Amino acid sequence: MANMFALILVIATLVTGILWCINLFKINFSRRLKSGGLLIQTSKVLEKQSLKSSIFSWYESLITIFPVLALVLIIRSFIYEPFQIPSGSVMPTLFIGDFILVEKFAYGLKEPLTQQTLIPTGHPKHGDLVVFKYPLDPSLDYIKRVIGLPGDKVTYNPYSKELTVSSAIKSSESCNQILPINYTKNEPSEWIQAFEHNNGINRSVLLHRSVDRKVKDGYRMNERQEILGTVVHRILTMPDVQDVTRNYYRQPGQPYGVWIVPKGCYFMMGDNRDNSSDSRYWGFVPERNLVGRATAIWMSFEKQEGQWPTKLRLNRIGSIE
Repeated sequence: MANMFALILVIATLVTGILWCINLFKINFSRRLKSGGLLIQTSKVLEKQSLKSSIFSWYESLITIFPVLALVLIIRSFIYEPFQIPSGSVMPTLFIGDFILVEKFAYGLKEPLTQQTLIPTGHPKHGDLVVFKYPLDPSLDYIKRVIGLPGDKVTYNPYSKELTVSSAIKSSESCNQILPINYTKNEPSEWIQAFEHNNGINRSVLLHRSVDRKVKDGYRMNERQEILGTVVHRILTMPDVQDVTRNYYRQPGQPYGVWIVPKGCYFMMGDNRDNSSDSRYWGFVPERNLVGRATAIWMSFEKQEGQWPTKLRLNRIGSIE
């Protein structure tokens, strides 16, 4: 859908731009005729053109919207692009119904259709929240947190639900460089995963309830801080629920739960660790798939996945921590 919108925007801008240039050329041509004293000789032609323009009034409308389309294309392609958070995979950092701004120039200025990098401007860092094209279906946009950079060795323990990240490349001291990762104690979260039963369909919902409240058929999640280098954020986990490691993406030559990030790729994970389809299951994200870095929430609606919003959450608006 995002790629289709980009294609439509580019085509619309190109068509209106051509018409805008034709109109500009016509105006300049008329001025030259007037300055040369030939306006009288061509008055009949100009009258016919005026008559045609009245018949095709949409022509002027297309010319008028060209500057607006061009501005939107430039901003959306190279500066900021809005995205909606459709699922809870990066909770508690981002909620379902958050509308975010993604900094497009963070990882390079890219051609809007093919995503080829025109001007490199930087690379993701550990802990960045990144929007990218899903490697198995580039028509879908995903958002996850950067856990592993090229050359990193990422190990995930499905029992303790903790990470170890080290460089797979030997340093000058002949030892692996280890990224400092620390965790606070697990505490009951205000988030509950519940299940709605409607017309024979079971739907998972995430409810925000104080820790002293119970919800029928609800499963209270745990919450803790993960300090990933210098980036501090909170993660959600489900007590007594373990990943099925045989469903992990298994990199050739590595055991389950261990990955060495190839050159030009990144390892991504959601903050909602037990409810996230991420690099643990489908592998690495090539650099060409990167869209940009999530920087701010500009609007937020309270809603559940696949449902209509119920109210505004103005307190959510601001920079993403």
